[in-house]
Amino acid sequence: MACLLALVIGPVVVGCDFSATEPNADDPSPDLGSYGNVADDDAADDDQADDTVDDDTIDDDIDDDSDDDVDDDADDDDVPVEGLGGQCVALHAADDRWLSVTSARTYGLRANAGATARFYLQPTDFSTYLFYDANGGYLASEDGPLQRETMLESDASRVEDGYISGAEWTLEPHVDDGSRYQLRNRRNDLLLGLAELGSDPVAFSFESVGGCTTHPEMSLDAQGEITRTTFDDGTLFGIADIHEHLMSNFSFGGGLYHGGAYHRLGVAHALHDCSAVHGEHGRRDFFGYVFDSLGLDASDALSLVIPFLVGELSEDNHETAGWPDFPDWPDAPRMSTHQAMYHRWLERAYMGGMRLMVQHATSDYVICTMMVAQGIQPSRYDCEDMTSIDRIIDETWAMQDYIDALAGGEGKGWFRVVRTPAEAREVIADGKLAVVLGIEVSNLFRCRLTPRPDGPVCDEAYIEEQLDDYYARGVRAVFPVHKYDNKFSPGDSNRGFLEPGNFLNSGHWTNVVQDCPTDDMPRGWDRGSVFFGGLIETRDEYLSDAPNDMSVFDDHPARVILRYLEPLIGGSASGDWCQNATITSFGETLLNGMMARGMLVEVDHLPSWSYRRAYEMLETNDYPAVASHGRVWGNRPFSLGGVASSGVGRCQDPDNPGSTVAGIASRAALIESVGGYPGVPLGFDLNGFAHAPGGRFAEGACAKVQSTPITYPFTSFAGDVEFTAPFVGNRAIDFNTEGLVHIGLLPEILQDARMDAGGDDTALEPLFRSAEAYVRMWEKAEERASRMR
Repeated sequence: MACLLALVIGPVVVGCDFSATEPNADDPSPDLGSYGNVADDDAADDDQADDTVDDDTIDDDIDDDSDDDVDDDADDDDVPVEGLGGQCVALHAADDRWLSVTSARTYGLRANAGATARFYLQPTDFSTYLFYDANGGYLASEDGPLQRETMLESDASRVEDGYISGAEWTLEPHVDDGSRYQLRNRRNDLLLGLAELGSDPVAFSFESVGGCTTHPEMSLDAQGEITRTTFDDGTLFGIADIHEHLMSNFSFGGGLYHGGAYHRLGVAHALHDCSAVHGEHGRRDFFGYVFDSLGLDASDALSLVIPFLVGELSEDNHETAGWPDFPDWPDAPRMSTHQAMYHRWLERAYMGGMRLMVQHATSDYVICTMMVAQGIQPSRYDCEDMTSIDRIIDETWAMQDYIDALAGGEGKGWFRVVRTPAEAREVIADGKLAVVLGIEVSNLFRCRLTPRPDGPVCDEAYIEEQLDDYYARGVRAVFPVHKYDNKFSPGDSNRGFLEPGNFLNSGHWTNVVQDCPTDDMPRGWDRGSVFFGGLIETRDEYLSDAPNDMSVFDDHPARVILRYLEPLIGGSASGDWCQNATITSFGETLLNGMMARGMLVEVDHLPSWSYRRAYEMLETNDYPAVASHGRVWGNRPFSLGGVASSGVGRCQDPDNPGSTVAGIASRAALIESVGGYPGVPLGFDLNGFAHAPGGRFAEGACAKVQSTPITYPFTSFAGDVEFTAPFVGNRAIDFNTEGLVHIGLLPEILQDARMDAGGDDTALEPLFRSAEAYVRMWEKAEERASRMR
């Protein structure tokens, strides 16, 4: 009976199949078939995929040292398992047989070298790879049998957390011959072996060949090497983007936002068709429709009640197809629920000058619950804010590992999570992107305004414990509060449909008054008329017990909403309203704990009176503030050594050249006037329900006729990278009319501004000094922390 290829654990054979025909005694090199799906030799030959090497060329294709591993410098006793990505190899077994395509759905070992498959090694982690053959097949195993798969499933396509593809293989030195490999399947932890009872796993060498098909990936549309890392005075060169959300696909229970910044299986799974979460023609992208079409004020929110109860929109919202055609998305200026920071797009932005980025983990319990519990969208885990936050932090570190693996090994990638300003300075000086981890969420540390029975006791000890935990995990920038009230402070009092969101989150009525600050302090979102005026009921004690029971909201959001329909439709309340409370004693413990650890205090979502109190605390300790949404109180943040985001104007004024960058110059001058370093960071807030800048040449975009559109190629501000016309898969992007479709169009934003400034690059210099400004701010925070301790 033939020896069939199988997966084994030690001496135990899993799922052996002895149904293949006996080998032909007259044929010295019989087709030994593949595990689990082989008929007779003729049938296998008839069905065989065209992925073989001609007999006459195999010897020429393989390197002269055909018995050696692909890495000639490898230790004889320990073959390398990392850094093999991008190589084209044939798998040669120790008994002089070759792993070959034996049918459209199977692989097997053949003695005939002319039948061997050519595999492109695509890393999924440091020592784990996809084996991708020249005709788009993957070496795979789901539950034991070896298969050739051309369409893979994944956790993303199945919306199933924890699913592992059977196409991932971990390389290990062979147990009996360290100069060769054994292949362990990541899904089932089985070794690729021979289906003889007690047999050892196959020992393979990787022979270098030609003719592979590169694994699918997004084009970069840029070429060059990063050479400029400092200015002539030795300060860091590069832009800081201090407010972004890479991983929103892991927010909101992992089901509302579509598209990953990366995926182990590649772009086809990171940016696949979104119908699994958004429904046919996007009709279940309910929140995206509300935000993109109605805006946060949701002035006709009542019209959404019936579609919400039905579970889908009454009209088509968007085409769902993703890779490789992308008919409708990404489109960050117009569509808020699709990935705009895929790692190749982020790499293009980095090549254009971004050198520091703050990656804020975010989520929203209320939005998630309304979509998931109502059956509108699927989820991968519960809707609690910190569940998503924890996953996002882990995935950001995993993305670093993935990019390292693509680059050849640990530490070799351009994407580096940093824990200290010293690390950030070193990474940027080395020409890489420093990534700072942050949190922007309402129910921070699960410290809800209205505690849950199974929730933590958010006392001082617990707060300190949580700060220690998240500090150890690398988090450095934290918003004490986001949209909704929590134990630390009232929320930012954002208007529109977020008003009932705050009500549903806590069970407290809207706690606003018209006794608001009247000086020059910027009020942020905490101002103006209240849309859901029927929810207003002012209370004197912020931390009082909630008068409304929201315990069934998790399972029955519609029931709760209908119960309170009368106050919800009670009409608006005009006037200038603001939150009737300030930072609590727990909030002060939080801020003091952050400062004692050198963490970065994000102030922009604090409501009016909390914002004032936060600045009192920061000024008492001479501690820098971070205004990553650009909320600036005179020169206060800069007097403290802090930073605030700014932006580049979009519409050019032919009568006033340079108008789009005038704000950058004035901000830099303000910073210098109080002795600060004149760096002005950006903060696009992509993937965070904040629409990106649109195209200047779009119909109706600008009041005045626009000229000087972007043309290609053009060179980066630093002069070290050339950019060509951008594509997303097969779709060409017209930046001039579409705008910042994704973060990879940052170089076009900068080129537009350079042209408006008439080639005067000094006008943009404050942007490229912002990485240095952020690191200096962080250095001061650490210095002040050491004094406070």
